[in-house]
Amino acid sequence: MVSIKRYLSLNFTKSFLMVFLPFFMIISLIYLVKISSLTTQISLSPKELLMLYSYSIPEIIYYTIPISFVASLTSVLSRLSTDNELVAIFSLGMSSKSIVSNLEKIAFLFTVLLLCISFFAIPISKQYYKSFKEHKKTQAKLNIIPGELGQKFGNYYIYIEDVQPDTKNLKNIVIYNKSDKNNEEFFAAKEGKLKHQKNTTILELIDGYGYTYKKNNLQEAKYKTINVYKNIDQKMFNFKDIYSYWIGIYTNQKLLHKALFMFFVSFIPLISTYLIASFSIINPRYQKNHTFLTIFVTTITLYTIATILHKHGNLYIVFGIIFSIIVTGRYLFNKRVERFF
Repeated sequence: MVSIKRYLSLNFTKSFLMVFLPFFMIISLIYLVKISSLTTQISLSPKELLMLYSYSIPEIIYYTIPISFVASLTSVLSRLSTDNELVAIFSLGMSSKSIVSNLEKIAFLFTVLLLCISFFAIPISKQYYKSFKEHKKTQAKLNIIPGELGQKFGNYYIYIEDVQPDTKNLKNIVIYNKSDKNNEEFFAAKEGKLKHQKNTTILELIDGYGYTYKKNNLQEAKYKTINVYKNIDQKMFNFKDIYSYWIGIYTNQKLLHKALFMFFVSFIPLISTYLIASFSIINPRYQKNHTFLTIFVTTITLYTIATILHKHGNLYIVFGIIFSIIVTGRYLFNKRVERFF
């Protein structure tokens, strides 16, 4: 009996890893693209990009595990059924309920893991992510690419022909701003420098000229140096411990709904085990294999419920839905599987 349980666990583990790893890579790629988009605002080294990605790993795992569990559990039970391996296990005296109870223990461990990730790891990693980004904004070098149009410096559009590699001085700069049809500014300079003072980035233009237009009044100016300022909107980041972070659910409806969503999604492995088994443990002679349909319907249904809870749920509704799904799963399992196997 012990070897059969080990055999089932081993099959599930292999199936889970085959589903989890591709999902993890795909979602990681989406997060990496999202993080890379920050380079349009601030300059980030490859090491800093990887650091930001590491802060996203708990969230990636959180969104990957429930889908992977549903897909792997459905596929492994369906495969064992169609290959008549479950029939052989039943003939050895192990009931279908014992098989699912063994898998339910694994589902319980996944639920505990998801609860820890959602209510402990994700809040901490998100705060580290925001803290690093806000800190980086105050010290970042402006990521201006030579020869590229459409870049902005504050309210100004800026064009730079070249950057000297040794001094980092800017060469042949043009900046333009149009507040409205009656207010326009145009400045050009042979050289320029970027400076930082606390929360302000300064673009110093050297040896140039400019034009300002205001209500039919055109003015021309030549200058040796002129400064253009860009204030960085820095918010003092207040890092919260877990208790301080979640205590806000009593006053913050958005945070409450987020917590309800995360709580329900964390329970997906546990509440879906019997539901999946009801349609995945089959007699291949008389029943068709509906693996993909079971995965699709189960995933869409559970995540649709989670989305509704995220918008309109409360704690009583969450517990009521979880209880209803468990009861429904047990009922369907008894009617479709347990009374035959």
